[in-house]
Amino acid sequence: MSTTDADGTSLPDYVAGFADQPTEVAVEDLATTGAIPEWLEGDLLRNGPAMWRVGGRRLNHWFDGMAMLHRFSIHAGKVSYANRFLRSKDYQAAKNGSIEFAEFATDPCRSLFKRMTANFSPVYSSNANVNITKVADDFVAMTETPIQIAFNPETLDTLGVVEYEDSLTPGITTAHPHYDVTTHELINYMLKMGRNSTYTVFGIPRGSKHRQAIGTADTPRPSYMHSFALTENYIVLMEFPFVVNPLSMLLSGRPFIENYRWKPELGTTFTLFDRADGSTTRLHTDEPWFAFHHVNAYEESGQLILDVSVYADAEIVSDLFLNSLLGPVPDSSDYRPPQLPPFSLRRFTLDLQANTVQSHQLCEQPLELPRINYGSHNARAYRFAYGISVDPTEPAAFLDRLAKIDVESGESIVWYEPNTYPGEPVFVSRPGASDEDDGVVLSVVLDAAAGSSFLLVLDARDLSEIARATVPQAVPFGFHGQFIRSD
Repeated sequence: MSTTDADGTSLPDYVAGFADQPTEVAVEDLATTGAIPEWLEGDLLRNGPAMWRVGGRRLNHWFDGMAMLHRFSIHAGKVSYANRFLRSKDYQAAKNGSIEFAEFATDPCRSLFKRMTANFSPVYSSNANVNITKVADDFVAMTETPIQIAFNPETLDTLGVVEYEDSLTPGITTAHPHYDVTTHELINYMLKMGRNSTYTVFGIPRGSKHRQAIGTADTPRPSYMHSFALTENYIVLMEFPFVVNPLSMLLSGRPFIENYRWKPELGTTFTLFDRADGSTTRLHTDEPWFAFHHVNAYEESGQLILDVSVYADAEIVSDLFLNSLLGPVPDSSDYRPPQLPPFSLRRFTLDLQANTVQSHQLCEQPLELPRINYGSHNARAYRFAYGISVDPTEPAAFLDRLAKIDVESGESIVWYEPNTYPGEPVFVSRPGASDEDDGVVLSVVLDAAAGSSFLLVLDARDLSEIARATVPQAVPFGFHGQFIRSD
């Protein structure tokens, strides 16, 4: 199904998910079909972009849009909804029609002098539009810069920049920290770019804002890594051959991600940090891979097992530019019909004794924006993964279905409804559950034909529909979020 642009160009119907959503609402009781489970009590907090047009200019990439927070509150079988833009400095400038800060793939127009000044004394974007976590007592919106923004989870009001109580040098980071349920610490990494670039992995103890360095590793060509892996004893950076020359970046005049280059001849390097002493080990495979998301990792029989949603190259980054997804801006001639490149769920087996890396595809059904039962199986052996997907037998313009994959058997189950586009599925375990998949999966789904979205509640065992609650407007395509149980 398609829609028509103002100039008569036929566009796919998923473009509704990339339309600016300027309206902030608070709806107390969404129209609901089915029956919400009595035990499901809490708030689904979501994060993602909701404004891509600034002062007559369209931002370049899906990842560039101004952050909006969403809250679905589920209580006594009813669902309420509210949304608010994150009041970052980037957003305030955008509301005034100006792009003042460098985003993922969009830069403000700056002179050579200002570009060089910005690189030597970087002013990081505060457009925290990727994920949500908790640091000490603060709920925090995150992106891949070191600036994280605290917000009130009940009102979605912006509270301000999180101030850490340590001396770690800020740098490029991920919006995918791991929470270790055994050590009760948040784990992440940062990259400091320079003539000698350095990865630093660190932990934040529960209730603290003091980041404690675990280990460091130098790199001459930093890799773009959107996430990383955690096991009981190791932190693993999967260094894809999508790399940057930091010194060349100083003078390039290009937005951040456009400085990265695909170098398949480099293969893929796995940098392992021992969590006990910070020492590093590097394993290598000649196979070049790219990924945004790790699914899970664990240790088994002296080996490290990493499950990752992979692509054969980094072309997906270009495919998520808005010119590819939505069609050209006026007078542009670089539009091509959108089509996602193939991707798959792949298992990497790292053998520290043999110093080898082996891999194989786990199933035919592709998986992106993956989630598991993190409460009980993060960094442990597991069986089930959930994510958004496509029909593996046909080229896909956009992600249009949900999938559950049994990583032991390779079997999959799919939820699909024509002309709808689901977002990241969040697994919520039933209280007292003993089975890994005893619970529900929550996803925010765009109904392209209706021009609105709905919260979908599925039985996690078989992806059968339990209930849906309809929002009276479209929720733009977002990225990640968390379910916060009621006390």
